[in-house]
Amino acid sequence: MPQITERELAATIDHAILRPELTRADVDAELDVAREWGVFSVCVRPSDVAHVVARLAGSPVAVGTVIGFPHGTTSTAAKVAEAHQAIVDGATELDMVVNIGWLRSGLDAQVVTDVERVVDAAGGRVTKVILETSLLDDEQIARGSRLAEAGGAAFVKTSTGFAGGGATVDDVTLMRASVSDAVQVKASGGVRGLATALEMLDAGATRLGTSASAVILGELRAVLAGEAPSGAVDASSY
Repeated sequence: MPQITERELAATIDHAILRPELTRADVDAELDVAREWGVFSVCVRPSDVAHVVARLAGSPVAVGTVIGFPHGTTSTAAKVAEAHQAIVDGATELDMVVNIGWLRSGLDAQVVTDVERVVDAAGGRVTKVILETSLLDDEQIARGSRLAEAGGAAFVKTSTGFAGGGATVDDVTLMRASVSDAVQVKASGGVRGLATALEMLDAGATRLGTSASAVILGELRAVLAGEAPSGAVDASSY
């Protein structure tokens, strides 16, 4: 029987509400899901932050947003401006996309500065750096993780979910090995079921980015209630 509780798993989840086609009604429906399942936070589009903060007032669910999303190619100044506005609107966590072209080009100093400037703008709030691992080789993933830490990031994150690939166990393991214990790892993209979620946690992730929170937590609830087989899910180490 799995030892992780529903509350413990929910506390690792950033519920993603980022698809560009979502209407305000769609966003509100997803906020209801996040509140119902008690996830750690929602990660929403920058233009939704103020609305989401107001709608989740009184709820323990934190509000995060994205910076330079989804390609990371906006200027550093633009990322800083986005960060400032997100904070004014009430965001408490920022998930910024690394400048992928700079990272692939070996422009390490520029990458660090890009991260540093957003971290400074965040004013002590949690900043996560998205590497977009599906576009990188192992050397670039490891180096990008180290550069994110050098820039002051609290987390390194695998993916936006918008680049045709997502988190893998190998990438999470590599990222965990590439940074110090002061930096955490967020697995995002393709985390759509309980088994995958637990694999990512076992590989060293401490946060999960997913739009499938209800599916993942519902599967765990069914397993814990004895309503679903636990053989495919090994959570005994949690």
